[in-house]
Amino acid sequence: MTLMVDFPFPGAAAWVEHFKEVELPILRLTANRLAELRDSAETINTRTLANIVEHDPLMTLRVFRYMKENRSQRQNAEITTIERSLVMIGTMKFFDSCQELPIIEHQLKTHPKAMLGLLKVIARSRNASTWARDWALLRQNTRYEEISLAALLHDFVEILMCCFAPTLATRARERLAANPGLRTSAVQEEVFGATLPAIMRELIELWGLPELLLSLLDPADAGTANVRNVHLAVDLARHSANGWDDPALPDDFRAIEELLHIGHSQLLERVGAPEEMVVAARLAEGE
Repeated sequence: MTLMVDFPFPGAAAWVEHFKEVELPILRLTANRLAELRDSAETINTRTLANIVEHDPLMTLRVFRYMKENRSQRQNAEITTIERSLVMIGTMKFFDSCQELPIIEHQLKTHPKAMLGLLKVIARSRNASTWARDWALLRQNTRYEEISLAALLHDFVEILMCCFAPTLATRARERLAANPGLRTSAVQEEVFGATLPAIMRELIELWGLPELLLSLLDPADAGTANVRNVHLAVDLARHSANGWDDPALPDDFRAIEELLHIGHSQLLERVGAPEEMVVAARLAEGE
């Protein structure tokens, strides 16, 4: 069911009730790739399937939501990865659940600004996920898949707003762009009637999303290595999206280098910074 909202709700709880009723759409590319693989559902490798799912934050949300809604009483352990979720669901049942899903591009065809904003958020989320995974592996952290997913889903409520409250999402983005000094939380309260982290907190529990996402919202966990890993990847993705000359990037680089215990040029190479930045960093390190 597509339920578009053009007015702010009175608080996070009202938004959560609204999102309970929606059918989560997926990207057209995701739908096409799944359709191509439908005939090999019985033999497809779950890692291959997981890679397709994890390329689309909303498809990732659908899998976790499906797991929560169909969880057996005997299943006590939390499932924190998409590949493990697909094994539990079964590939045939997964494909059966993906029939005739709503497509984001169709849903937002009359809201081009919201569609552009959504694609930018998804691109940022993919970059954050890739970097978070790479850094977790460099840290030899066995929870690298969960860390990667937490980075991918960090901004999932912003994506939901683009899909189901496109006019409001565009208004919030344009207001922040025109007034960089405004607090993001204040703009969200004004435009949506609630902050996105407040909505996120309730949806994490409702949809059975990885608990690491809750840690991202808890100030007491802010200093833990895994939370810093995710936050720094999200920050780097957000700031680098504005260009590699964004003034916030030097602070990001220093914090990441401290987390990973690596040099500046090595970090720039790992994150795919422009070659001239890498060369300049190497020269500076050789002085």
